[in-house]
Amino acid sequence: MSNNEIKLSMNSIKKIPGHQIVVLVMINMLTVLEPLFCDETKWLAIGSLHSWYSSAGCEIEIGRTHQVAEQQDGLRWPALYRWQDCQVAKALWIGTTNFNDLIVDKAFDHKVVHVGPRGPIDENNEFMSSDFILFGKFPHPTVIVDGLQASHTINMDKVDVFDEDLKTDRMLYNIVNTSIGITMTRKIYASSKQYHDNYFIHDYIYKNTGIYNKNGDTHNQTLEGLIIFYQFRLAPSREIGLGGLQTLPQTASWGHNTMNHVYHPFYGDTLRGFLSYHGRHSQATFDNIGGPNISGDGHLGAAQFPGVVVLHADVSATNKNNDYSQPSSTPFLDSGSGITRDNSQFNEVLMSEEYALMSSGHPDLTHDEAVGDEYPDQWQPVSQSGKSQCLGFGPYELNPGDSIRIVFAEGVNGINRSLCYQIGSQWLEGLSSYNMPDGSSTNNADEFKNAWVFTGVDSILKTFDHATRNWELDFSLPESPPPPNVFEVTSGGNGINLKWSNNAESWLNFSGYKIYRSIHKPDTTFELIFECGLGTDNPIVNDYFDNTAKRGFQYYYYILTFDDGSSNIIEYGVPMRSNLFWTRTNEPAFLRRPPGENLSDIRIVPNPYHIKARNLQFGESGPDRIMFYNLPGFCTIKIFTERGDLISIIEHDNGSGDEAWDSLTSSRQVVDSGVYIAHIETPTGESTVHKFAVVR
Repeated sequence: MSNNEIKLSMNSIKKIPGHQIVVLVMINMLTVLEPLFCDETKWLAIGSLHSWYSSAGCEIEIGRTHQVAEQQDGLRWPALYRWQDCQVAKALWIGTTNFNDLIVDKAFDHKVVHVGPRGPIDENNEFMSSDFILFGKFPHPTVIVDGLQASHTINMDKVDVFDEDLKTDRMLYNIVNTSIGITMTRKIYASSKQYHDNYFIHDYIYKNTGIYNKNGDTHNQTLEGLIIFYQFRLAPSREIGLGGLQTLPQTASWGHNTMNHVYHPFYGDTLRGFLSYHGRHSQATFDNIGGPNISGDGHLGAAQFPGVVVLHADVSATNKNNDYSQPSSTPFLDSGSGITRDNSQFNEVLMSEEYALMSSGHPDLTHDEAVGDEYPDQWQPVSQSGKSQCLGFGPYELNPGDSIRIVFAEGVNGINRSLCYQIGSQWLEGLSSYNMPDGSSTNNADEFKNAWVFTGVDSILKTFDHATRNWELDFSLPESPPPPNVFEVTSGGNGINLKWSNNAESWLNFSGYKIYRSIHKPDTTFELIFECGLGTDNPIVNDYFDNTAKRGFQYYYYILTFDDGSSNIIEYGVPMRSNLFWTRTNEPAFLRRPPGENLSDIRIVPNPYHIKARNLQFGESGPDRIMFYNLPGFCTIKIFTERGDLISIIEHDNGSGDEAWDSLTSSRQVVDSGVYIAHIETPTGESTVHKFAVVR
C-alpha cells in the first residue's frame, strides 16, 4: 500500500464507530523549545507476540504509561502468559554533519536528533508526529461469555481504519517530521498467520523534505553523512523479576546479565542483525541460564531470545538495491551511560560524542564474545544497566527530496512453555540422568538445562528466515483460515455451551474446528477438548456442549479453524490454523447452579481446607480455592478470623448458588492456618454464620 493509497483509504474507508484518539499532554509554554509528553501509543496484539508503539516514532523507556512500574514493557512472547515482556527501551537517533540549524541560527559540525532511550519526548520541536493510524484487514471477532465482551482484543486491538486489501492482518502507519528536516514514514506489519505471528516487519522511509518545525517551514539543505541509528535495550524476561533476577536486589540485577550477539558480514555471517538472551549473573547462587524459578517449581522464566534481522537497506538515495554491508555500525552501549540520558539537540559537544558512537563501525568482538566466560555484570564494572545493542545505517547523502529505505523485523522465539516447565522441573529435581536435545544423555543438570535453553537460538534464526521469506515474497504467503467472526460461551447448570459462526467454512480448503480449554485462568496451558471435520471423528458443527465441566472450576476457551494442509509451503501437509488470540476468552465460564433456598443449606468446601490435598480439590490451577455452595443468589460474604478480625469481603452478585474464594485477604495475602468465620447476609437482612478451618 503506497502513501497515496493510504491517504485515499483514509477518505473512503469506514472508520470504527466511536474511535477516539487519546492524547496525553503536559503543557509548559515557557519557551517554544520546552519538551512535552504528548505521544500516543497503540498495540499490535493479534498473534503470539504483543508490543506497543509510540506516535513519536520509537518506544522509549517507560514510554507507554510513563510509570516506573512499566519499565520492562513490550515484546511480550509468548503473550498467552503474563509477564513475558522482553523490552526495556528503544531509541532512534538521526545524525548528520555540517548542518545549518535554522531553529537557533547556528552551524553544527554534528547535528543529532533523538527519540529515546529515555524521555522526555519532544513531539513539538524534535520528533513531530503527524499521522498515527492502525489499519486492519478485518475486524476482530465478537467474543462473548455470559453476555459480556470477553476478548483481550477489545482493549488492545483498536483498529482505526479497515482495508480488505491490506497486505497483512494489521499495519501501524506513522509519519514523523524531525527538526533535522528528515520526514520518517514508518509502517509496522503484524500477522496472525501460522509461523509468522511472532515477529513484526518495520518498513522505514527517511526523506529529506526539509520540514523542521510544526509550522511546516523547510530548509533547502543537502544532508551529508546521514546516519540512522537504532538502539535496543532488551531483557528476557519480566516474569523472573523486573529487569533481572527475582532472587537478587533490583539494583544488583537490573539488566546486567543481558547478552547480545550480532550477525554481520564483518563477522563472517550472511545474516545481518542480532539476538539477546538472559546470561549468567555473578551474584546468583545457582546456574541462572534460562531464569529457573528456584523458589517454586523450577520452570524457566527467561528462555526467550528476542532479536532483529535486517531485511533491506538502500545502497544510496539513487541506488535502491539492498546493501549487504549495512548496518555499517553495530556497537554495544552501556544502557546507563550519560550519553543515553541528556539528549539535547543543541548541545554541540554531546552531539559530536553521539555521532562518534553512531559512526563507530563494528567492534572486533560482539558483546557476548567479548564477555566470553566472564560474568557480564562483572565484565565491565562501570556498567550501571547492562548493554544495549545498536544498529547504525549510513552514512548517506540526501539532497532535498531524496529518500532512503530501511527494513527490519523484530521478533522473539525460544522453547515452548511446556518445555519451560518440563526442563525446569527436571533440573530442580536433581535427576541422575537427563535427555539432551540431540538425543544423548548427561548427568549434569546445568548442562542439560542450558542445552535446551540455547535451542532457542535455532528458533529465533528460523523466525528470521520466516520474516525474510515473507518480505521477499511481498507478504504473499498463503493465508490461514479466518477465525469465526462470532464465538459465544454460555454457562449453564449442567455444562457450558459454546457456539460459533460459520463464516470460515467458505474458505478454500477449510477442514474443521478445534476447541481448547484452560481451567481457572486464561494465561495457562490450554488442552484440546473437541475437534470436528477432516481427520476427526466428528462432522463439522457450529456448537459444542462441554458437559465435562465441574462445579467450583472456572473455564476459558478458544476456537481454531484449520485447513487440509495443502496450502502450507513451510511444512506441506500440516494444517494451517487460525490464531488463538482472535477468540481466546478472558472472562470465566462456570457451572451455574441455582441459588439455595435456605441459609441452612449453605456448605463450605473443602472444610477443612488442607494444603497437602490442595491439588486434589480444585486442581493445580486453583490450589487455594475454597467454595461456598447453595448460597442465595445475592448476598455479602464477610470472612473473619476466629478472634473477629475482618479479612475479606466478597460481594456475591451473579444470581447463582456458587461463589469462590482463593484464600486471600483484602490485602492479597494468603491466609494462615486457623479457624475462620464466614458471615453471610442477604440484601433483606437475613444472615447466617459458618465456621471453616484452614490447615497449611
